Amino acid sequence: MKLTKQIIFFLTINFGGLYIGNLLMANGPKTSWYINLDKAPWTPPGWVFGAAWTLIMICFSIYLGYLFLKYDSNKLRLAFALQVFLNVIWNYVFFNQHLVSLGLVVISALTIVIFTLFFSNFKNIKDKSYLLLPYMVWLLIATSLNAYILLNN
Repeated sequence: MKLTKQIIFFLTINFGGLYIGNLLMANGPKTSWYINLDKAPWTPPGWVFGAAWTLIMICFSIYLGYLFLKYDSNKLRLAFALQVFLNVIWNYVFFNQHLVSLGLVVISALTIVIFTLFFSNFKNIKDKSYLLLPYMVWLLIATSLNAYILLNN
């Protein structure tokens, strides 16, 4: 029962963060600014983003539920809070403000946080750590998309 409560807590925070990020980007992917950018040839269709983030946040919330039950610390809480902040603010920086360079810094920092969570906590929850793989792969793709836009526009 404790694990279920933890997972529900993290689902609420993570999907809440996605919702706030969506509000902050203010229709960004549908603006003429974004539509007219030279985007990477590997840019997925729009629907993939919603599907990917849904899977990522479900897996991430389950991962966090197990991790926080086994190993709760101030350092871990800080890493989680930083992840939420970076994930939310990237939408505003990139889509709303069109600060592509700063967006790359933000998404790179988010990637470092998630990879650090994976490697620094692997011993604590072993098999459950693989729940972070969708997030890790997606961040590598998203970072490359952001970098491509920076270099080609």
